[in-house]
Amino acid sequence: MKFYDFKARKMNGQEVSMEAYKGKILVVVNTASKCGLTPQFKELEELYQEYKTKGVEILGFPCNQFAKQDSGSNEEIHEFCQLNYGVSFNMFEKIDVNGNNAHPLYKYLKNEAKGLFGKGIKWNFTKFLIDANGNVIKRYAPTVSPSKIKYDIEKLLSE
Repeated sequence: MKFYDFKARKMNGQEVSMEAYKGKILVVVNTASKCGLTPQFKELEELYQEYKTKGVEILGFPCNQFAKQDSGSNEEIHEFCQLNYGVSFNMFEKIDVNGNNAHPLYKYLKNEAKGLFGKGIKWNFTKFLIDANGNVIKRYAPTVSPSKIKYDIEKLLSE
């Protein structure tokens, strides 16, 4: 399977094929509302505002698997992100990123770009960079600030 073969549900319940993002550079990130890394929403939004007109999209996937740091409903998470961080990039319904119930897209991403300690997602705000052809280019640890991936985005934009 390829990246564009997967589907996910946006916060409004609408199912979206990843094929809708064909030709775009993507940052896919598992998020949480009550995490020490939650302020990364601000940087992710800044990244989105800076690059959205150049064909870059950010896809956020809330996850409650790490210390139950996103236990709210999809509506509560969406409201939190908008009110506190002005998030305007695409947010999807809450998913699992590890285990038997992991979303198929995340199973694929983890297989394509393993982390330092194997395939599993270790914490909130693990980021994946995908090129305009749907290839997983790089995986970033949760502590890597979104602003630190600008260089890699610029490199893809110049290709």
